[in-house]
Amino acid sequence: MSDWPGGWTDDDRNDRYGRGSDSAQPEGPRVMRHVQRRPAPPQQRPAPPQQRPTAPRQRQPEAPQYSGGYDDSAGYDDGYNTGHVYGGGNGGGYGHGGGRGDGGYVQGRPAPDWRRRIKIGTLTLVVVVLAVSIGTYFWADSKLKREVDLSKVIERPHEGDGTNYLIVGSDSRAGMTAEDKKRLHTGSAGGKRTDSMMILHDGSNGPTLISLPRDSNVEIPSYKGSDSGKLYPGRGRFTKLNAAYAEDGPELLVRTVEFNTGLHIDHYVEIGFGGFAKIVDAIGGVELDIPKAFKDKNSGADFQAGKQTLNGEQSLAFVRTRYAFAGSDLDRTKNQQKFLAALASQTATPSTILNPFKLYPTMGAGLDTLIVDKDMSLWDLGNMFFAMKGVTGGDGTSMNMPISGSTGGNLVWDKAKVKQLVEQLNNDEKVTVSGN
Repeated sequence: MSDWPGGWTDDDRNDRYGRGSDSAQPEGPRVMRHVQRRPAPPQQRPAPPQQRPTAPRQRQPEAPQYSGGYDDSAGYDDGYNTGHVYGGGNGGGYGHGGGRGDGGYVQGRPAPDWRRRIKIGTLTLVVVVLAVSIGTYFWADSKLKREVDLSKVIERPHEGDGTNYLIVGSDSRAGMTAEDKKRLHTGSAGGKRTDSMMILHDGSNGPTLISLPRDSNVEIPSYKGSDSGKLYPGRGRFTKLNAAYAEDGPELLVRTVEFNTGLHIDHYVEIGFGGFAKIVDAIGGVELDIPKAFKDKNSGADFQAGKQTLNGEQSLAFVRTRYAFAGSDLDRTKNQQKFLAALASQTATPSTILNPFKLYPTMGAGLDTLIVDKDMSLWDLGNMFFAMKGVTGGDGTSMNMPISGSTGGNLVWDKAKVKQLVEQLNNDEKVTVSGN
């Protein structure tokens, strides 16, 4: 009985198939009968991961399937795996469940665009600074008290080069309590008078600050009443300069200064006792070097010699003292110039301007009591302030109005020197005239 299917015998094998051969050629495959080859059913497999290209893999020859008693309903496995080589049908990642997706490659965050971020940050900062600056400007501009109308001043001299400010410190007690008046030694006199007067010229040859002693002997010219509008003719009357302010206010004071000097006043600025002291306190005091100790019961001054920081109360006493000095009002005006220059220098600093906790209280304290002319802008006020700062540095000059003598009670100006001084200021020349 034969073991081979279909009645085959060993004699049917050519060239002793399976038992070796004497032939020099290798044995070839024998064609088998009744062989059925059915393709395996398609399988749903996930897409293979993206990998680097490799050489094509040689597919193994499919083994034949035989019909005799063999169940091939499950299909034929040829031994070649075309599925994922990294396993895990959950996203195609490493291991089971997938740690990395998209074929095993990491999809990290893109690198930050620092150049773009810096541009956006810079633009935001610029917008904020502009908004704050514009808001501050309009806030401060709205607080200016534009109460002096220079259009009421008649027969004015021609305008020269540069800008001339008339700066007035008044003894106004407006807004001060009884306790403030006592603490600041101001008394309780009604109304207001001038306590100090200065001309600040701001030009191309540096600022020049000229003090006008309030006891200066001047002529009261014709003028138009600030309230009534009535014309008052000049009578050749001579009196102290501060009497002009007491008689008809800032407009007559400007008219009197212009008439007696021939210098055109462009802007008027006035501050009272209370506002002056508040500004000093707002910036934390003003440092001064006092060369000689002095004391005055009328102003409340009591100072030792040397460097020291003055608060608002002490500063007001310093600029008001006159009876402790041999030169009386002339020495007082020198101290006033020295103090105002120090105040401006110590206020116009980055530590004040860039610090809102110091800038706003300082501006608020000054602007609440500051009175200016109707045409003065906040920009003009800032220019005046920085010109004041430059008085003691660089090309700045400070002086008293030249004095030639006295009437016994009033100080008489040196007319020749005053004329030369005014010519130099009008032509914006370097001031060579000396004062007392």
